[in-house]
Amino acid sequence: MTNALTKKQMALAISCVLTLGLVSGAATAQSNNPTKEGYLVDTRGNVAKSGFGLCWRTGYWTPALAIEECDPDLVKKPMAQAPAPQQLAAVAPPPPPAPKPAAAKVKLNADTLFDFDKAVLRPAGKVALDDFYAKTRDINPEVITAVGHADRFGTNAYNQNLSERRAMAVKTYLMGKGIADNRVYTEGRGETQPVTKADECKGPKSAKVIACLQPDRRVEIEVVGTRK
Repeated sequence: MTNALTKKQMALAISCVLTLGLVSGAATAQSNNPTKEGYLVDTRGNVAKSGFGLCWRTGYWTPALAIEECDPDLVKKPMAQAPAPQQLAAVAPPPPPAPKPAAAKVKLNADTLFDFDKAVLRPAGKVALDDFYAKTRDINPEVITAVGHADRFGTNAYNQNLSERRAMAVKTYLMGKGIADNRVYTEGRGETQPVTKADECKGPKSAKVIACLQPDRRVEIEVVGTRK
């Protein structure tokens, strides 16, 4: 009886020693493997598992100590970083369309603007210029040309001077409308560019011939600019 008890006691003691050795080895492994500290590990540092492949948890296990190998559902997966939104390429707005060039050209009879052989604007001539100016209000003028002409009566020098004075009278009036001085260009061409044909208006100076030569006594005004 005594011997039997002694053997049983010895077997129990050996079992306790082996168990303590396993636990001691697990504790040692845990200290070397802090990421597995919530589980029992063997002497090789591997997590001890049951016959069903389940990990053995220690008494102080918490969900915070869960590892992928044993509790994959409790391990927080790193959130996939959302792709940075693609920056839309800055698209420059199309440039505004270039202003359309514009031009207006009129011919004003000198008889409407001036008395015969004169370079002083008549009231009717001012009305004609007012009408011309109103029709070109939608144009930003870059340059305005006023070209004076004369008929064939008189010397070349006289007619040249007369045509220049007529053009200057038109410029002065337009400047009074607010057009800048450097925008108006004047020129006189005397009798060099008649409108009448060579076989027209024949004969010496007379009221009839003067009336016939009226188209030659003219001022041509042209505005070049862009539409507003």
